[in-house]
Amino acid sequence: MVTDSKRIAKNTIMLYIRMIVNMFISLYTSRVVLEVLGVEDYGIYGVVGGVLSMFSFFNASLSGATSRFLTYEIGKGNVISTRRTFSTSFWIHFLLAICIVFLCETIGLWFLSEKLIIPDDRMFAAHVVFQLAIASMFVSISQVPYNACIFSFERLDVYAYVEIVNSCLKLIVVYFLCIGNYDKLILYAFLNLTVTLLVALFYRLYCKHNFEPCRIEYIWEKEKVKQLLVFSGWDLFGNLSVMARGQGVNMLLNMNFGPIMNAASDIATKVQNIIMGFASNVSIATRPQIVKSYATNDHENMLTLMRDGARLTFVLMMLVSVPLICETHFILQIWLGCVPEYSAILCKLTLFWNIVVAMNITANYGVQATAKVKFVSFVAGMLFLLVIPLTYFLFIYRFPYWTPFVLNVFFVIICPYISSAITLKKEIRGYSFRKVLIPDQLRDWTSLIIVISITSVIQYSMEESLIRFIASFVVSTVIVFLTSFFIVFPKDRRTIIVLYIKSKICKIHH
Repeated sequence: MVTDSKRIAKNTIMLYIRMIVNMFISLYTSRVVLEVLGVEDYGIYGVVGGVLSMFSFFNASLSGATSRFLTYEIGKGNVISTRRTFSTSFWIHFLLAICIVFLCETIGLWFLSEKLIIPDDRMFAAHVVFQLAIASMFVSISQVPYNACIFSFERLDVYAYVEIVNSCLKLIVVYFLCIGNYDKLILYAFLNLTVTLLVALFYRLYCKHNFEPCRIEYIWEKEKVKQLLVFSGWDLFGNLSVMARGQGVNMLLNMNFGPIMNAASDIATKVQNIIMGFASNVSIATRPQIVKSYATNDHENMLTLMRDGARLTFVLMMLVSVPLICETHFILQIWLGCVPEYSAILCKLTLFWNIVVAMNITANYGVQATAKVKFVSFVAGMLFLLVIPLTYFLFIYRFPYWTPFVLNVFFVIICPYISSAITLKKEIRGYSFRKVLIPDQLRDWTSLIIVISITSVIQYSMEESLIRFIASFVVSTVIVFLTSFFIVFPKDRRTIIVLYIKSKICKIHH
């Protein structure tokens, strides 16, 4: 158990280092690439990638299924079954890649030539970029089982190092792009394909030499294929529902309030994704251990990992989100300069949505560990889709622009009670509404209300300024730590935390 905790802590730290490095490099390279390519070529590269994303959407769901079943077999300690699962998933992804290439070379090519608005003098370059992007996508899709092995064997430190190197290679791409004489758009696509191939080659060689199950065999087990496709099918329904909700709400906002509201919504979504990335590393590092505990029928450890992972993710989410919620307008002004109208309110609601998701994120991983995702995906998907017709009718009665965002928060609050908790109660010994869900939720909500209430006092007692932002950040940080220790974490976890701190202090003194 101690070893598991140390591994989770190490993997979490490595994921944070990777995320911070990649974020800074990405911000820099995006700016330089835009300057070098120009707005027109940059837009062409983006829209060509958008065409491909329509076909590669199915890959995300299969990736989640592959990771779950590989982790489960590794937890069982069955090398032969793990090898068969790996080979089966590889051939599924290989066939999927071929199918998507076929669709891209037919429907995608027609869409690129006939429907997209691209200047005539850049059409040749767009077609070359399209072909290079297809090759890159083929490599990425067939690469999924190897990436899943990295996560399933919990070598997230290797993943973090490689992704940092990947970002550094992107810096080299930018350098060659600046000094190259060839068509900049084509050169950029070719260099990106080269980076994709190099990273994929490293992952494949590393997995082959370090993980015995990573040997491709000509295996097509119908039962495993069925399990992977059923799991990914229901996961796909949930993902499609999320996408449909987002696009549907955007269209309704456009129809009722115009493109300014779409700009505000886009900014809110960007903020939401960035902050979710900061706080979700703990839950990502915990996920393999949750699946492995379920595979060995260690439900007690699984439940502990789920609850502690959710608590830590929730605390980190509060730590980052609360000062942003209270100082949204000030931060947006620093970041954007000219802040689109309505952005602040939408950002606050999406950040609040993040906090609620953090309360239950590892419970979702627990459901995925059981592979009983049908009921949860159906209920969650239907709730997500329900936002669209409700928003449509409420807008008819002149409800405000933030209506769909409030509905999102409401449904993500009630979803665990309807779907996840029911599945977990059936599948995991020791899980119950009364002993697990309700106490944990009450602790989280009590802490959140206290932190926001105290931090809001500063907001309403001072004028908007850098001093107020610093004061809000300091106060919210202190209150988050206090409420987390005394409210979020129960007595037995507080005892462990105190003993851990004492042991570290003793080591320093000796």
